[in-house]
Amino acid sequence: MKVYRIVLITFFLSLFTVTAAEAAKKSDNRHYQMPSSVMNIAKENTYPNPTQDLPSLQPSEFTKDLLSTSKVKIENPDLIRMLNETSINKTPFAIGLRATIYLGEWPLNYESSETVPNWEYQKINTNYFDNRGGNANYKIHYVQEMQKQIKGGLTAKIPHADDVQKMMMLTAAQKTKLPLSFSTTIGAGTKKSQVYNIPAQRLGYLYAYAPAVNEKGKVTYGEVFIVLKGMKRSIVVKNVTSQGIGAWIPIQDHVTFAFVTSSEPK
Repeated sequence: MKVYRIVLITFFLSLFTVTAAEAAKKSDNRHYQMPSSVMNIAKENTYPNPTQDLPSLQPSEFTKDLLSTSKVKIENPDLIRMLNETSINKTPFAIGLRATIYLGEWPLNYESSETVPNWEYQKINTNYFDNRGGNANYKIHYVQEMQKQIKGGLTAKIPHADDVQKMMMLTAAQKTKLPLSFSTTIGAGTKKSQVYNIPAQRLGYLYAYAPAVNEKGKVTYGEVFIVLKGMKRSIVVKNVTSQGIGAWIPIQDHVTFAFVTSSEPK
């Protein structure tokens, strides 16, 4: 009977753990789900933004073998590309070979601690109409008055900033499934057909914002060496350091709208 109770308790605990994990996953998905006030303007945008596509670079068999020898995780796409373009042939005449090749200091990997969207990151436009003298609703819709470029970037100066940005954007894009880019532009004359009604005797303001993601985490640096000992090849990382870093990454071709009416000018 005692054994039966233990088995039953273990079963319910495992069930609770799975349920809690699924609930956390669903909550995380809702966290990155766009509110109804955010709209895709890719088709309407008068400025054609280039598609940001940063696929994870697949290491070659040679690179996989090298990476497996490193005690520090290496995920930097540019370093992996360099290793993919490197070849060191095994030869029976290399039995007495001893060599150390210095590849320099690199940002090796990025570990995310927080990824939070800000749906009103930067105000880019205001459409306005004064209907205080009217007797019926007045309809307005979004029209971008001036071209706006929205730039993101790292929140602090850091070595090898371009490499770090790539790793941070890859991580944030994988977590959020959002179209991210460190620079996006909304062209003048961009329109959206969604209609907003300004009641009689009121002023109406339609604000447009560019959304972005705030990514925070830790980047690990190290000096990378390829070590050759006979027919063995390995990667050794020395002087490993870590540094906290954050970045703002705009969401490409998306706009958040906020409609406000008032009896007095704002």
